[in-house]
Amino acid sequence: MMNQPRQHFFFLGIFIFLGLAAVGYLMSQAIIQYKQMDRSVTVKGLSEQELMADVVIWPIAYSLADNDLTALYGTLENNNQLISEFLTSKNIPANAITFAPPAITDKSALDYGSNYDSAFRFVGKQTVTVYSEQIETVRQAMTQLSELGKKGIVIRGDDYDSRTEYLFTRLNEIKPAMIEEATQNAREVALKFAADSNSQLGKIKSARQGQFSISERDKNNPHIKKIRVVSTVEYYLSD
Repeated sequence: MMNQPRQHFFFLGIFIFLGLAAVGYLMSQAIIQYKQMDRSVTVKGLSEQELMADVVIWPIAYSLADNDLTALYGTLENNNQLISEFLTSKNIPANAITFAPPAITDKSALDYGSNYDSAFRFVGKQTVTVYSEQIETVRQAMTQLSELGKKGIVIRGDDYDSRTEYLFTRLNEIKPAMIEEATQNAREVALKFAADSNSQLGKIKSARQGQFSISERDKNNPHIKKIRVVSTVEYYLSD
């Protein structure tokens, strides 16, 4: 009779041992699987395009000097008319041309003294701006600007405010395709890494889209824009 309880304790001990062993095995497998899932690789994918700008802003600035204010305004009006005729003759529509109010300086009224050395009392500065989507038409007109010089209009081209700007405004149209290309390039890099490390590429763990950048292709071709985006993608790896 005394042996029966001992047998019960013996079998109970075996069952407890087997249970703990099973639990330990399952936990070790879970830890191994967790570590495998935690393995990952982070890669970057690039998408880049060169596209023409779709808007040009062309300021045409000039200066005049005179001792007669009325005559100065008259010359400004005449020059503006000549510039307008020049631009429309180059197939630039009138609604693409704007005239800023002239800036007139009276040198005799300047704070730093009335004994000015200039031969002229009044100086007028005028800016005529072309805002157009006809890039090539405007660029062609730029090459013929000397026609205005022959009519006595001296164009200022050395001012920062007189620089021609080229804009690319169709970014939203090309964003989806460029993001897709950048992501695909990142996946190709990740696949190569996985193959080299004898691993299998898993699902995406995280992804970050970089900012789009738009820059001039080079200083001699500012109307050609380089659009660029880099996507950063992290993939799971498994054996």
